[in-house]
Amino acid sequence: MDPLFDFSGRIALVTGGSRGLGREMALALAARGADVIIASRKADACEAVAAEIRALGVRSAAIPANVARWDACEQLAEAAWATFGRLDLLVNNAGSGPLAASDTVSEALFDKIVGLNFKGPFRLSALIARRMAEGAGGAILNISSIAALKPLPRVVPYSAAKAALNAMTVAFAHEFAPRVRVNAIAAGPFLTDIAKAWPEEARHVAPNALQRPGKPPEIVPAALMLLSPAATFATGAVVRVDGGH
Repeated sequence: MDPLFDFSGRIALVTGGSRGLGREMALALAARGADVIIASRKADACEAVAAEIRALGVRSAAIPANVARWDACEQLAEAAWATFGRLDLLVNNAGSGPLAASDTVSEALFDKIVGLNFKGPFRLSALIARRMAEGAGGAILNISSIAALKPLPRVVPYSAAKAALNAMTVAFAHEFAPRVRVNAIAAGPFLTDIAKAWPEEARHVAPNALQRPGKPPEIVPAALMLLSPAATFATGAVVRVDGGH
């Protein structure tokens, strides 16, 4: 095990961890020794990934939660501490950005998008970062989007929520320093299950330097670097993993 990426003894919570980029990061952490809590809305999907992680020889727990809800974030934080006694790592990965013309976005849809992409990560991070800061410290990674840096039409609430997530990343890096590091990844288009709804061409070609969407494992190196116990001087950063937009 490369000591720069040895997560032995670390305890991580990954939201949206039952599929896509969340699953990739959760399995990568587990493969490097971390115990991982999987959180998403569907209990059976959480448990399926938790079983994969246990098969790697580390501990895992499945805690279903809708992290768009304020009270659910509080319950998730409590359940995580009750399960393993602490958290060292938090990955705020759960998110969604449905396409819609701005004049057709309902208040309910607006609240759902902002809730999942900003309100939930804000509440969960605030609760967990405070406990981390009062304990042995830790690291938080927010999965943002290139849409926060280059906003696009028809995903305005999503772009705005991810921009708020970036601002939160910088602010929390200062608020909970020096014991808690907080960073973000501005992700480009990735071929997760949501890509099934994309036009065929978009699954092969993207308007970036590499001229293609990313494969889910390609999120892992940046995520591991920012979460690594060796990355002691990296905080408040928003790292682009987008193929060169």
